[in-house]
Amino acid sequence: NLARTRVGRAFIAIRDNDKAAEVMGISLFHYKLLAFAIGCFYAGIAGSLWAHYMTVIDPDHFLLINSIWYVGMLIVGGMGSIVGVFFGVVFLKGIEVGATEIGPALAGMIPGIGSGIAASLAQFLLALIIILFLVYEPRGLAHRWEVLKASFRIWPFPY
Repeated sequence: NLARTRVGRAFIAIRDNDKAAEVMGISLFHYKLLAFAIGCFYAGIAGSLWAHYMTVIDPDHFLLINSIWYVGMLIVGGMGSIVGVFFGVVFLKGIEVGATEIGPALAGMIPGIGSGIAASLAQFLLALIIILFLVYEPRGLAHRWEVLKASFRIWPFPY
């Protein structure tokens, strides 16, 4: 609902081109500060709900690799789209589960590879996938989904 308000349209204008938004009279400082405050508000609510659910907060719950996985999910799914979040989570969690299943089998088939390299297969695949998506598909899987939907919408007549 926020995207349809004046503030949401200002956020979209700043996301697309901040210099053009500033020329149109949108205060970059005001709206970037507001976006930061809204993000912090939602993060605080989510953190308090998570703390209530877990009943114990430990620094080991907040690892750097988890943050990298979350950003990777946003990049792969497509930044700026709701459906892209779901695509990114399903895709990268599938890669992570597949890599953790294939890693020990790979170490058993090729003894020279070592268990350490097989164990880090998931992180290697994550980095490779993020780099490939940034280079070849920067708009993510959500854009591919929209292209696929559009091609089926005009299917019998390609013009």
